[in-house]
Amino acid sequence: MSRLLGICGLLGLLYGCSGGSYLPYASHSLDPASISLLVNDAAASEGVPPGLIRAVLMAESAGNPSAVSVAGAQGLMQLMPGTAAGCGIANPFDPTENVQCGTGYLRSLLHHYHNDVTLAVAAYNAGPGAVDRYHGVPPYPETRAYVVRVLNAYRSY
Repeated sequence: MSRLLGICGLLGLLYGCSGGSYLPYASHSLDPASISLLVNDAAASEGVPPGLIRAVLMAESAGNPSAVSVAGAQGLMQLMPGTAAGCGIANPFDPTENVQCGTGYLRSLLHHYHNDVTLAVAAYNAGPGAVDRYHGVPPYPETRAYVVRVLNAYRSY
């Protein structure tokens, strides 16, 4: 039994380091129509382009509402517990609450960076403190790759 648990733990560790940015609880993602509905509702209420929301959501969780990152970020938009608490949401894994909160946070970053999408996306990943400290996209390889991935996806939506 302990050998089986060790193998499962090792596989979990390897899966988490395989290039994905999250560790899924479930093996499924929401269907595209459900994601579109969530994104469009959040876009309408927060004034953020739906393509940008979708690009961030897909980069963060690949549409898996049960995703949890190694840093503890949760749900579709990978909300940190403090961000979720700041939104007053009860369940960060609830797709509607998660996308609304994540979109509101993204809107606040866009406002902070005068609608500079590149800086807002970098801050969504690395935090506004890092973007402000470096006066631009921080030199972190993960953040730089994330910004490119999100901006490319945003252009395609």
